[in-house]
Amino acid sequence: MANEETTNGLDEGIQVVAFKLRDEEYGVSILNVQEIRNLTDITRVPFSADFIKGVMNLRGSVMPVIDLKQRLGLEQTPYTDNTRIVTVAVDDLQVGMLVDAVTEVLTIKTKPVDAKKAVNGREITRFLSGIGNMDGRLVIMLNLEEIVGQPKDGK
Repeated sequence: MANEETTNGLDEGIQVVAFKLRDEEYGVSILNVQEIRNLTDITRVPFSADFIKGVMNLRGSVMPVIDLKQRLGLEQTPYTDNTRIVTVAVDDLQVGMLVDAVTEVLTIKTKPVDAKKAVNGREITRFLSGIGNMDGRLVIMLNLEEIVGQPKDGK
């Protein structure tokens, strides 16, 4: 059965932390998520990329915070009481990501996505790793390595 799913492009299912950016639902592997925090004071860092909102103090360590909507090129909306900072670890780098709201932890099956078809070839394609499906509910899976990686040309 597992071999059948693998050959169909589906994996066994992974646990993801699902969150909202505008009206769309996105997800990242729960294995990368360190914690979810309420919006806190962020200190702006001069001359940083636009999507880097600044740094915050996390138990004595300085951690960069990025605005995920801005990183993905989505239209900005004001922060609300539901805005959260999802702290993730990728390799040995820890980063906070501003999201509109965290919805839940899901176990979903994912399959690779032809990102160019999914988003009409916009620059966002390099940030996507797949589309998760749970009973018809689609979750856009993000490629954290690209999102938190060194930006090219400040983007």
